[in-house]
Amino acid sequence: MRIREVRTEDLPLLQDVERAAGRCFRDIGMPEIADDEPLPLDELARYQRAGLAWVAVDEADVPVAYLVAEHVDGNLHVEQVSVHPDSARRGIGRSLLDHLAGRAAAHGVPALTLTTFTDVPWNAPYYVRCGFRPLDDDLLGPGQLDIRAREAAHGLDRWPRLFMRRPV
Repeated sequence: MRIREVRTEDLPLLQDVERAAGRCFRDIGMPEIADDEPLPLDELARYQRAGLAWVAVDEADVPVAYLVAEHVDGNLHVEQVSVHPDSARRGIGRSLLDHLAGRAAAHGVPALTLTTFTDVPWNAPYYVRCGFRPLDDDLLGPGQLDIRAREAAHGLDRWPRLFMRRPV
């Protein structure tokens, strides 16, 4: 898989990837997550314009996975990483995370952070395998606390969630 920056014409395809990736939440009793709408096009475009959006593409240069990030509390926060189920279990998500870690290191950013579901196998347990560790709540910065509040307002705190951190 090749990783490249997101192009404007990719944006609707990112929504398709996220919808497809979200469907597996239905199988574990989280239909609300499966039915949740992906990030809006204007929000995806904001990440693209900021240079914080990447895709993994197939041999035809069609996105099969994507990652968007933002600067939060001095780190790069993974806002969304999604892999189409047809391309899952090939190391693509890990490659996108490693790509972001390389970018962070090149710019002197000390760590990657993210929020995730604690008990979903392809969430927290997966991120541990990718080098992330749980971040204690008392170590959360103001930007992370804002993320937690937004997630709660969106209803994501209905299931156990946590912040995780990966040094780069």
